Amino acid sequence: MKNTIQEKDKLVNSVFSKVYKKYDFMNDVMSFGVHRIWKKKFIDWMNPQPSTNLIDVASGTGDIAKLFLEKVNQSGRVTCVEPNIKMLNEGKIKLDKFHKNIKWINAKAEALPVKDDTFDYYTISYGIRNVSDINLTLKEALRVLKPGGRFMCLEFSKINNEILNFLYKKYSKTIPFIGKFIVGSNHPYNYLIDSIENFYNQKQLSNLMKKSGFSNIEYRNVTNGISAIHSGWKI
Repeated sequence: MKNTIQEKDKLVNSVFSKVYKKYDFMNDVMSFGVHRIWKKKFIDWMNPQPSTNLIDVASGTGDIAKLFLEKVNQSGRVTCVEPNIKMLNEGKIKLDKFHKNIKWINAKAEALPVKDDTFDYYTISYGIRNVSDINLTLKEALRVLKPGGRFMCLEFSKINNEILNFLYKKYSKTIPFIGKFIVGSNHPYNYLIDSIENFYNQKQLSNLMKKSGFSNIEYRNVTNGISAIHSGWKI
């Protein structure tokens, strides 16, 4: 088990070390820009209140942190946690104007170097399928949230429309070729497609959240389940 975890950590780190420079551009190309709409819906459902405290895990280049701070008119604080140092540094550059509101930490989702009961919100956007131990990740999320705090996850999920699912799978097969053209390697995008295909469905992820101690769990599909937003609360 330990070797398997280490192997996945190494694989995921290698993937993001190859794509970090063109990560945002490639996301726009692959989703035709729709990922930005999904992330906005994510923040809108969260409806963060002024002067609140967010931890954004697997923060990438900081899309969620930016949307959160804009939503609260920069009255809140964000701790961005990213395991890949190159991605983290890209986020710092991208969100430099928000530097007074953001703390950056290079760490894994399974071992957050923060105190218990600290944050009003925990977010993880397109990162939970990349963790090595999802149960430990969810337990860490529960630990660092304040009582009454909210966990929110945005992730690729399972499509509930047969025709769209067929078309999506056909399109997915072209993504590694697009990646090779733009990034110079198809390997990261072969991993991407495999990780989406092998990830939990909406109900399975909800059950894992429940087992980890979250309450009032809900999910909402976006674009017929290409992605799903999960929400849970620490009581």
